[in-house]
Amino acid sequence: MQNIIAINAAAQQGILAAQATSDEMLIENIAGGSKPAMHILYARHRVRVYRFILRMVRDTTTAEDLVSQVFLDVWRTAGQFEGRAQVSTWLLSIARFKSLTALRQRSHEDLDQDGVLEIADHADTPEAALERSKTRAILRACIAKLSPAHREIIDLVYYHEKSVEEAGKIIGIPQNTVKTRMFYARKQLAELLKGCGVDTLAA
Repeated sequence: MQNIIAINAAAQQGILAAQATSDEMLIENIAGGSKPAMHILYARHRVRVYRFILRMVRDTTTAEDLVSQVFLDVWRTAGQFEGRAQVSTWLLSIARFKSLTALRQRSHEDLDQDGVLEIADHADTPEAALERSKTRAILRACIAKLSPAHREIIDLVYYHEKSVEEAGKIIGIPQNTVKTRMFYARKQLAELLKGCGVDTLAA
């Protein structure tokens, strides 16, 4: 029993010591592949990063997703941290970049994609609401007809709000290839929609 108490006490001391470690030391340990250090840094800064992102994107689901992306970036790039700024400043600069990217994609989607169709107009008649619902169903059916490569691009960029760069990293292709696929995917999608009597999306 005493051994168990001693082990628990030692473990608690280890946890307290780790929690007292500076952010810079944690980053150094993360760069060396330390998952416990990553967990401590995440616990220490998650709320601050989340609140910062939420103020920018004003959407809790997007904010949660971006927080995950921020700390994933930290895990991947900890070795590149040069200590020119505080770790918290570095985290928020990553968070700001992610948030701005998400906002640009959102505005792009609202202008160019089916975001307009998703916005509910409270003055709609039941007929107009039904028409929009039909259009969304047609859109989903047309996306399903795209080639796997084009469908993947549409899904990542418009539904998962990934940037061209992020989509390229996920798929493993250059950014220019992503842009080319996006162009042809949108062109093909516009043609399919036009064939179904929907002219809302531009090529």
